[in-house]
Amino acid sequence: MSKDLAAYAKKNGIKYFMISYTDLFGGQRAKLVPAQAIAGMQKDGAGFAGFATWLDLTPAHPDMLAVPDPDSVIQLPWKKDVAWLASNCVMDDQLVAQAPRNVLNRLIGEAADAGLRVKTGIEGEFFLLSPDGSQISDQYDTAEKPCYDQQAVMRRYDVIAEICDHMLDLGWGPYQNDHEDANGQFEMNWEFDDALATADKHSFFKFMVKSIAEKHGLRATFMPKPIEGLTGNGCHAHISVWDKSGKTNVFATKKGGDGPTGEVGLSEQGKHFLGGIMKHASALAAITNPTVNSYKRINAPRTTSGATWAPNSVTWTGNNRTHMVRVPGPGRFELRLPDGAANPYLLQAVIIAAGLDGIRSKADPGKRYDIDMYADGHKVKGAPKLPLNLLDALREYDKDKALKSAMGNDFSDAYLKLKHQEWNSFVSHFSKWEHDNTLDI
Repeated sequence: MSKDLAAYAKKNGIKYFMISYTDLFGGQRAKLVPAQAIAGMQKDGAGFAGFATWLDLTPAHPDMLAVPDPDSVIQLPWKKDVAWLASNCVMDDQLVAQAPRNVLNRLIGEAADAGLRVKTGIEGEFFLLSPDGSQISDQYDTAEKPCYDQQAVMRRYDVIAEICDHMLDLGWGPYQNDHEDANGQFEMNWEFDDALATADKHSFFKFMVKSIAEKHGLRATFMPKPIEGLTGNGCHAHISVWDKSGKTNVFATKKGGDGPTGEVGLSEQGKHFLGGIMKHASALAAITNPTVNSYKRINAPRTTSGATWAPNSVTWTGNNRTHMVRVPGPGRFELRLPDGAANPYLLQAVIIAAGLDGIRSKADPGKRYDIDMYADGHKVKGAPKLPLNLLDALREYDKDKALKSAMGNDFSDAYLKLKHQEWNSFVSHFSKWEHDNTLDI
């Protein structure tokens, strides 16, 4: 039975609830609701003008109601009298089909109908910058190879430890934090969970990291490539699929089995799910890499540290970080394509959509490449290249009828419409590069 939020407020000293939803562009929207009013909001939802956020709605549409999911409630560890709630968007007593959390819930239901339960974990990467976002906040963080830099991570101990302490208190099971491969960049990891729980945690994590950074006079960004020449912010996703009870990993098989997937410990179902990811990879990028800036990361030249750690080709491998997908051990694989701008709900949804299509169509992931793609990728023949920019990705998504249908036509139409508007806004912008390079032509 769902939590009674009024009783929860009384027990935990909650004065306000943040009723939150995530729009198509990953923007987090909320209303601050006093605890005295939460009973009505739990039943009917908080009203929003959907057109005022990134949803394909007009000012003429009726109120969109964000109906909170009581099971998602999180008491803010840094402000104990406030609790956050993920919500499902409803209009005229119908779920808003384009709303990201609704898209994910529908696909989780399709997986359950097939007797499957998708579990995922994500790797959250972010930069800590000056408040105006113009530079790395730590002036001493200048090493050529800063990854795992002991001194640099300890200079930001107050921020990183506070975030990790909060995750420990929330029961997320955080297990490591490190300075990442770029100056000013950090990564934090917590235990994997069911796809919806991971999406809610991912959404809250971004909110929490930004809030704690601001508390310390800093600015956190998940922007895919915030600083030219440095490694970008990825959001690697670790994926496994279990039976409906969640007790048996149906991806797992004894390592050393038949075929290229069996040799690395993936079952036939795991092989076909991976096959769906590979089959739809170019279209997938429109969701996993959703901004103009995203393509500065996956198509980047060598960084100052020596590697981008991002893919540019549709290839898979065993335990090798130079490919789009790696299988680090039996029963799971890591998708290294997504970046920090990925919408937490759409990221999970598109993984499930592509994977289920792979299982249904018995998709083959193709050849396994066990080479260093950064050094020898030019030798690979026939592997598709990932899109060069957002427009190419949107075109690939629009062409992929199976993936569009799996994600839902209402969602796909809305997403493509708004993202094309974003692209048109970008290309109409007069840049300094144009002035510098063509003024004297």
